[in-house]
Amino acid sequence: MAHLTLFDPATYDPTQFDDETRRQLRSLIDWFEDRGKARLLADDLEAVWTSDFLDFVAKEKLFATFSTPAAYADGDADKRWDASRNAALSEILGFYGLSYWYAWQVTVLGLGPIWMSENEEAKRRAARALNGGSVMAFGLSERAHGADVYSTDMLLRPSEEEGVEFLASGEKYYIGNGNVAGMVSVFGRRTDRDGTDAYVFFVADSSHPRYVLRDNVIHGQMFVSTFTLEDYPVRAEDILHTGADAFSAALNTVNVGKFNLCTGSIGITEHAFYESITHAHNRILYGNRVTEFPHVRASFVDAYSRLIAMKLFSGRAVDYFRSASLEDRRYLLFNPMTKAKVTSEGETVVRLLHDVIAAKGYEKNTYFREAAQMIGTLPKLEGTVHVNVALMLKFMPAYMFAPMDYPDVVTRDDASDDAFFFAQGPARGAGKVRFHDWESTYEKFSHVPNVARFYEQASAFKTFLTDTAPDEAQQKDLDFLLNVGHLFSLVVYGQLILESAEKVSTELLDQIFDFQIRDFSGYAVALHGKPSSTEAQQAWALAAIRKPVADLDRFDAVWSEVVSYDGAYEMRA
Repeated sequence: MAHLTLFDPATYDPTQFDDETRRQLRSLIDWFEDRGKARLLADDLEAVWTSDFLDFVAKEKLFATFSTPAAYADGDADKRWDASRNAALSEILGFYGLSYWYAWQVTVLGLGPIWMSENEEAKRRAARALNGGSVMAFGLSERAHGADVYSTDMLLRPSEEEGVEFLASGEKYYIGNGNVAGMVSVFGRRTDRDGTDAYVFFVADSSHPRYVLRDNVIHGQMFVSTFTLEDYPVRAEDILHTGADAFSAALNTVNVGKFNLCTGSIGITEHAFYESITHAHNRILYGNRVTEFPHVRASFVDAYSRLIAMKLFSGRAVDYFRSASLEDRRYLLFNPMTKAKVTSEGETVVRLLHDVIAAKGYEKNTYFREAAQMIGTLPKLEGTVHVNVALMLKFMPAYMFAPMDYPDVVTRDDASDDAFFFAQGPARGAGKVRFHDWESTYEKFSHVPNVARFYEQASAFKTFLTDTAPDEAQQKDLDFLLNVGHLFSLVVYGQLILESAEKVSTELLDQIFDFQIRDFSGYAVALHGKPSSTEAQQAWALAAIRKPVADLDRFDAVWSEVVSYDGAYEMRA
């Protein structure tokens, strides 16, 4: 298998994909490179709406090709919903700027409730709109409730207008693409003529006169809108889901769409990494290259190891998403991992790099300035780290203690349509999801020193859950439980990294688990200091701390990979 490297626009040729996918991805890269770095950065600084990008998307039918399920492709063999190539697209868009990625991201979210519905007319309408160059929007969040799907002030009441089922009134807040979306999937609550209430998903058109665009709630290229529906006419053909199905559609759309957060974060950090190593390795201070200082090399090796780990985990998660079924829902754990853990690692990578390049990272002629400003939005948007870590905890008992056998999940970069994404079933039963044996995965790599040492910590965590598990009061203490969730996430993170270990050298794999050990020890110390931790838990925490196995030759081998990126890529002026 080919050695995993960072995305390089100059050499990118994803041979695992079909010819048209490769052509479209290459065309996208060329479009950005031809515009050049000065234009890219100026548009960001001046908060220029990405209309030229959307014109390109329409001309190339990019979103239409990548986000139309095969069943609605109208005979176009290149159209399908393929999570592998969607991840590649998301990474490229993140590499050039969050605003471009965001237009894609919220289009995916807006399409989720549509493709999941049984409304064939709405699906065909969406396929036509995509083919015509439209983008979509996901009207879930509200100013008062955020993304709380239990509460909504978007109300639909029965209509007396001919051909109109309901009149919708209410405000939606923080809705990307809300200024231009051809179809906006809107979540609300309907009251039927008999007085019964039910959740509902319906589609609205941003160009309709009763769709009132209020504002862009941020300053930037992205249009993160607030809009109001004022007695908006909702026809029968506009209704996507009602009742429990509407609730499930909201959560299942998150499963489909918000995976893009991890690959967007990867793209951003990759571009920042290129700028950082090229700057630092060619800057002389006190007669030495900046990269000759030991602390600088340590920061670069740590940043690079974390970035490669992000790619390994996310790539392997795609395999589980694409192989999922009603009988295998392991993706429900790996999805919040991509949203919370991978994006948080992106923040860590950029912070490490910023500590090295310092003031350079604020200069307006660098991509890094934008990366440093925006990288933190990914773990903080779309549910926040805290929400996703709390979700992970639901899977912890089955993952840690009740493994079952599954057929091997192979690498999934085949050109097939991921139809299960839109047939996930009811959004419940997380505690019943079962996982394959995590311990056997670690045991296969016990010859790698830091994998073996981290496995000691993972085994200790299992003991923590059996011998000093959170008591009833601690289970209501979210601050305490989130720390437990972070410890758990490291075990899961390491497992999927190991499942992709053939893509990296043994030295790099060992270096990845160097930071895994340090991170676990950090969370153990944090647990020790929590106000509610018991004496037994404190004793466990201190006993679980480990020092990574130091190896200068291993470190130097990884450093040689890092420095190979000096000057390897610089965006055209």
